[in-house]
Amino acid sequence: MKMKMKKKIYFTSAILMSAALLFLSSCLKDKYLDFTKNAPVVDFPLGGLTFFGADAITETPDTDANGTIVRQFAINVGSPQKLTKATTVTLAVDNSIIATYNAANPAVTFLPMPTNAFSFTSTSVNVPAGQQYVTISVTFFKIKLDPTLSYMLPIKIVSAGGITISGNMGIHYYHFIGNDFAGAYLATFVRVPAGGDYANAPVTLVPKTPTEFDAPGGYVGARYDVTFTKTGTGATATYSNFAVVIDPADVTGIFNPAPAITVTSPPVIVGYDPNHQYTYDEVVHGLLKFTYTVVNGSGLQRINTDTFIKP
Repeated sequence: MKMKMKKKIYFTSAILMSAALLFLSSCLKDKYLDFTKNAPVVDFPLGGLTFFGADAITETPDTDANGTIVRQFAINVGSPQKLTKATTVTLAVDNSIIATYNAANPAVTFLPMPTNAFSFTSTSVNVPAGQQYVTISVTFFKIKLDPTLSYMLPIKIVSAGGITISGNMGIHYYHFIGNDFAGAYLATFVRVPAGGDYANAPVTLVPKTPTEFDAPGGYVGARYDVTFTKTGTGATATYSNFAVVIDPADVTGIFNPAPAITVTSPPVIVGYDPNHQYTYDEVVHGLLKFTYTVVNGSGLQRINTDTFIKP
């Protein structure tokens, strides 16, 4: 069908790498294994709880009336040899998965996505003989969602013509987290002494919970972990108790491996007044400016400042 309007299609970049590897490997028990010792298995290469974060829908939608976002994903039939006959893989939206997830992860309560907020019709997918994977898509209409609420659309592999379905990688947990400050921003990074500086780079602030998000910093890829308190709802809501740290995962994964990077002055919010109740506009158009100082593995000081502005 010819589209009247160009839609933004988001296809997680890691899938491109996965596609190159699919003829050699696939995910079983959350690891890529040698298929010469395994029967065929069907999975989502970037599915399951391991990739839950990647299934967060944080993209800026199209400017159409529905706020359209399209996500592509792959279905993989992993096998020691290429299969000699086509495989029919059946998919379904299974909202019973949401209650199970909420019970095990109570930090965010997800609701089933309203039926008018998504379009997913490719419930029967054919993987041709001699081919190991295909890609399909699901479409979301962000304008149909309450931004203060969190929603989930669990898409699962139901059957695959008798082929085993991966226990760990057989579900995509597509979800929107109701965090007021997640989404698209323009970022400016300044380092003293200068190095790697940039201005107005498009970035995404990724929600962790309704009152916590990650912001991508310019220094060695380390992210800021920001928390806050929200008071009230709607246009009159205010925000306070902001706090910022380097994301703990990046402290361990980026700063601590030798030669270690030492934080000598932890991140602060430039110009932040802890006694002020901030409006939404005040936050997204000026408050999100963070600075901190480190000594790198060579013993050199670096002062890093990142500013995030909602376009």
